[in-house]
Amino acid sequence: MTITLSAQDKLTLRTAAYGAVSLMAAADAAGSPHKVATHGSIALASATGPIGHVLAEKSKIENLNGKSVAELADHVLPALTAAMVLLRKQDPAEAENFRSVVGVAVEAAVRARTGEPGPAMAEMSRKISGALAAA
Repeated sequence: MTITLSAQDKLTLRTAAYGAVSLMAAADAAGSPHKVATHGSIALASATGPIGHVLAEKSKIENLNGKSVAELADHVLPALTAAMVLLRKQDPAEAENFRSVVGVAVEAAVRARTGEPGPAMAEMSRKISGALAAA
């Protein structure tokens, strides 16, 4: 099945995916947030299929520089759920591909840390998974 995505749909997917990485970096503020963000972003850039093409597009993603983690989460977590709803309507396999891509990026972000992830990172990972499953 082929999916058809508007410019707004693509923005929602990029906001959700890169926002999830931003949330993980923000949750590791005491560690190495730049390393977390880099590893998560590399994982997203490694995506394949239609999702990989969307994530590889070069365009500005608004509202990923929140003044607080709460503000960022208010923007990103609903985008994750919206992305899943959008993709499930068009192609359930692509929805699962998106969930997998974001999951790999979150795992890459966690592994970028030295030592075990702290409670904040673990909780943010659970919130991201919950937003992906809420659709």
